[in-house]
Amino acid sequence: MRQYHDLVNNILEYGVKKTDRTGTGTTSLFAAHLGFNLKDGFPLLTTKKTHFKSIATELLWFLKGKTDVKWLQDRGCSIWDEWATEEKCAKFNRPVGELGPVYGHQWRNSGASPVIMPDDTDEDTLYVRENDGVGPWSWLSTYQYSNNGTDQIQAAFELIKNNPDSRRIIVNGWNPNEATKVELPPCHTMFQFYVADGELSVHLFARSIDTALGLPFNIASYALLIHLFAYYTGLQPGCLAISITDAHIYDNHHEGLDLMLSREEFPLPTISIVDTEEGTLDELFYRLLNSEYEPEITVLNYQCHPAIKMEVAV
Repeated sequence: MRQYHDLVNNILEYGVKKTDRTGTGTTSLFAAHLGFNLKDGFPLLTTKKTHFKSIATELLWFLKGKTDVKWLQDRGCSIWDEWATEEKCAKFNRPVGELGPVYGHQWRNSGASPVIMPDDTDEDTLYVRENDGVGPWSWLSTYQYSNNGTDQIQAAFELIKNNPDSRRIIVNGWNPNEATKVELPPCHTMFQFYVADGELSVHLFARSIDTALGLPFNIASYALLIHLFAYYTGLQPGCLAISITDAHIYDNHHEGLDLMLSREEFPLPTISIVDTEEGTLDELFYRLLNSEYEPEITVLNYQCHPAIKMEVAV
């Protein structure tokens, strides 16, 4: 994780001051690049404790196509709560906790057509979540999405298995038609799989990343994504590359980062994935996507310094 520390130092030394939508203020660096060989260990930050359970829970939430924070909250994950308040959801006429077409929707039901609900539809009916076995509804408030979009995750899985040399194994989270219909449109906007020599790698493209709080989560999340896809496709984890257009540090994070930079690093941990049900790898991956099934995901030998409290800019 020395690369992460180097990036923080580069932003502080060479970054430029920029305003931002939160009004907090940032120091920003253009076009940052990071790379991690997963054979060296699982890239979970050791100079401040990073809550791995929340990272794994959020990733499963994305993969299952969910967009309501209740599923996260039921599993002790609160990282999306600030964007799911009554005030923020009311901007889009959604029930509290419903985020709209964010990551899970774009990954699993991209380009789906909204279904306009009648004005006299019973309010209780609008808030009932549905799942027809193909994919989840994005939301049910004043309108909903049909399940006629593209399941990019399933498509990527099939390409990795059947056409691993393809240069089109891409999942795109950015939909310009819906970027204004959510409080926080995707920051990590697109990722591409690469298969070679029996290893699976990913190149992530991000439009904007909060380097202090968001980036350690993003690094670990996409490393875990590689491990999961590699496990269910019979490959080995390869490398994670990350390209960031606007890598920034918020003005209220400098003190916390100074403390983090003063600490010595520990060796990287490893990751364990164990199935909790029986079935073929294909069957289990489909269950992971389309049911409440979750494999047992554990980080092993994680030695780290204490957490550092830093406020998220909303």
